[in-house]
Amino acid sequence: MQIKLMFSNHARKTAAFFMLSLLLLHSFSCNRTAQGTAIGAAAGALVGVLIAKGSDNAKGILIGATVGGIAGAIIGSYMDKHAKKLKEDLGKSADVERVGESILVTFDSGIMFDVDSYALKAATRANLDKAAETMKEYDKTEIIVMGHTDATGSDEYNQKLSENRAAAVSRFLQQNGVTASRLTNKGFGEQKPVASNTSVSGREQNRRVEIAIVASKALVESAKKGEK
Repeated sequence: MQIKLMFSNHARKTAAFFMLSLLLLHSFSCNRTAQGTAIGAAAGALVGVLIAKGSDNAKGILIGATVGGIAGAIIGSYMDKHAKKLKEDLGKSADVERVGESILVTFDSGIMFDVDSYALKAATRANLDKAAETMKEYDKTEIIVMGHTDATGSDEYNQKLSENRAAAVSRFLQQNGVTASRLTNKGFGEQKPVASNTSVSGREQNRRVEIAIVASKALVESAKKGEK
C-alpha cells in the first residue's frame, strides 16, 4: 500500500510537470506567433523588448525576433515591399535595412535636427511625409521610434534630448496620418551606442534616430493562416 501511494504521488507530480511543460510550450509558441519573439505573451512584446532591453542595440534584438516557417516567409515578403518603398521615400537621408522579419530605419541626428534642437529640419519633414504615406499603406505593422545621443554632455541632458527627438518624429508621423496606436517612442540618451564614443566618427554614428518597424498581431495572425 505504501509503495502504491508513493507511485501515485510520483505519477501526479509527473502529470503536473507534463501539463506545465505543455502550457509553457504553448505559451512560447503563441508568443513566437503573436509577435515574432519569445519574450512576453502580449502582441506588443517585441516593442517592450526594444524599449527596455539592457544595452543591446535594436538590430541585434530584431535579428533574434523571428516567427520563421511559412508565416515568417509571408511576413518577410510584406516587409521586403515595405522596405523597398521606404528606401524610395527617404533616399539618402536614412539607411533602410531589412533585419530579420522587421525593418530598421536609421537617421543621422545631424540630418534631422540642428545641434541641441529637437525641431525637425524642413528636408527631413518632406522625407518623413512620404514615409508616413507608405506607413499608412503598409498598416499591419507597429512602429518604434528610438532617439540616441553620443556620450558628450551630461547623462540627464542627453536623455532628455533623445526623448524629445524621438517624440518629435513620432508626433510628426501621427500628424501625417499614422495611427497613434501603432506608434511608440523612447529616448535612450547615451545608453545604446553602436560605436565607440572616443572617436569623432563613432560619436557621429551614435547620434541617431532609429525607427523599428515590426509585424503587428494582425499581420502575424494572417501570415499564420497563410494569407498574403
